[in-house]
Amino acid sequence: MKSKTPDSKLESQVAAVRGFSRFYTRKLGIIEPRLLDSPWTLQQARIIYEIANRKNCTATDLVRALGLDAGFLSRTLQAMQQRQIVARKPSKTDRRVTELALTAKGRAAFADLDGRSRSAVAALLGGLEAAERAAVVNAMTTIEHTLEPPARQPAGFLLRSHRPGDIGWIVSRHGAVYAQEYGWDISFEALAAEIAAQFIKSYDPAREHCWIAEIGGEPVGSIFLVKASDNVAKLRLLLVEKKARGLGVGRALTEQCIRFAREAGYTSMTLWTQSILVAARGIYQRAGFSRVKEEKHHSFGVDLVGETWELKL
Repeated sequence: MKSKTPDSKLESQVAAVRGFSRFYTRKLGIIEPRLLDSPWTLQQARIIYEIANRKNCTATDLVRALGLDAGFLSRTLQAMQQRQIVARKPSKTDRRVTELALTAKGRAAFADLDGRSRSAVAALLGGLEAAERAAVVNAMTTIEHTLEPPARQPAGFLLRSHRPGDIGWIVSRHGAVYAQEYGWDISFEALAAEIAAQFIKSYDPAREHCWIAEIGGEPVGSIFLVKASDNVAKLRLLLVEKKARGLGVGRALTEQCIRFAREAGYTSMTLWTQSILVAARGIYQRAGFSRVKEEKHHSFGVDLVGETWELKL
């Protein structure tokens, strides 16, 4: 069977997204003439929701937030005003601006819609196991943040020692990230599992350690320092999640390893990486490591150039 061309792959992905969209709107009753068996269309319900959840709301705000045509919005607001759902009032800060607000009847309509929406989603999730619910919510969060990334805010992170559950996370994320970003097969996840298992079996807290980087309680990076010999420490399994890159997480993890290695009495450090891991190689070089060896090899389903780097402590 011939492999799909990039265009055919895109077409199949487009079809999958459209299919999911039809499935999800049907599940939530969005395609019905009235949303959730309420008196309101989807567009009207969205307008009510936006006005209810904004301290100050203008028609311009609704056009921007909902992507609606200005003429259509004007007609819809006029109809909702006639039904005594929406009221217009001059802005307190700028009398030239007209703001929108819900009337008492409008607030009751919002409460009814909000309750119906909560009940519909609760019914969808209620029949699932806890792990299944978490998987569904995480998948939705991934879709939202990938298609419309939140504005990057300066994020603080902390480094901590590993605890139960972290080692499994490290193995899982190494397998997933390197498959997604570099096309490596499951044999790399097997290697990560072997390294992690050996670390647990022979863990010497005086001379070995694992650190986890966290942002808001969520792990976003990892690194191991293990004993290669009495004098040589080995840096292994450095990983930084895509959403945490550019914050200095990789540099901080590497520097933490170096400090620990010096305090533990090692005289040098070594690591093995690949030439295509440009960001990691930059971190090692800035930390003072030097490349001492390179060798072509075929591993993890791809052709690679392995590199050995060393640092004198």
